[in-house]
Amino acid sequence: MFQKTDFWIGLAVGAVAGVFGYRFMQERQQQMAAFQQTAPAGELPLAELQRQKEELEDLIAAQEAKKN
Repeated sequence: MFQKTDFWIGLAVGAVAGVFGYRFMQERQQQMAAFQQTAPAGELPLAELQRQKEELEDLIAAQEAKKN
């Protein structure tokens, strides 16, 4: 049994597939953990809200300047 080439090829292919599968699952777990740590939908950081507010104020000022 151990002298057949097909056995060793199958064993090597299985081992390589197992290693790649294990690495894929580890990366997937890390991605899911990072995704779960992010802020819930609808909640933006204060810095982002302030940036958006300033951008809107700039747009309003530009519109008012065009009227005058």
